[in-house]
Amino acid sequence: SAWTVISRSFAEYSIVGWDNLPRTLLLYYTNFVSSPEGYFQTLICNSVEYKNTTVNHDLHYITWDTPPKQHPRSLGLKDYRRMVQSSRPFARKFKRNDPVLDKIDRELLKRRHGKFTYGGWCAENEKKQRACSSLQGENYGVLKPGAGSRRLKSLLTKIASARSFSKRQCRP
Repeated sequence: SAWTVISRSFAEYSIVGWDNLPRTLLLYYTNFVSSPEGYFQTLICNSVEYKNTTVNHDLHYITWDTPPKQHPRSLGLKDYRRMVQSSRPFARKFKRNDPVLDKIDRELLKRRHGKFTYGGWCAENEKKQRACSSLQGENYGVLKPGAGSRRLKSLLTKIASARSFSKRQCRP
């Protein structure tokens, strides 16, 4: 599903399904038109082991049509500033080849036209020593936390805070 971020542990549960719930729900959801939009949410909220680990937030920036608010509006350059300030790492929907996509590539991803975003992954251990992916030695650069990562950290801290966390969990 495009609307779900799941942990590795939950992904393994979804595949292996030691209590058979994932397989049972998969058979049930086979008959739904938009089954990906509800499968993981139903699975996690009905799993004894995972139901208290949920945060009900899809991390998407979306603006809706004026009433009845059933369809997302296409985002463009005039939405760029609000998208960035929302701290959400995903957004939808965009028209094909819209100039805002080039602006996102250029300013947020530092991606040159037709090229991949450069970088590698680095992690620090307890001794503050850096261990980086093999891309570092191949002139791709090193991915360093920037303004975007700080915005995302702020958003995740807010939605997972003790005050709002229990309000965003599965409801009986």
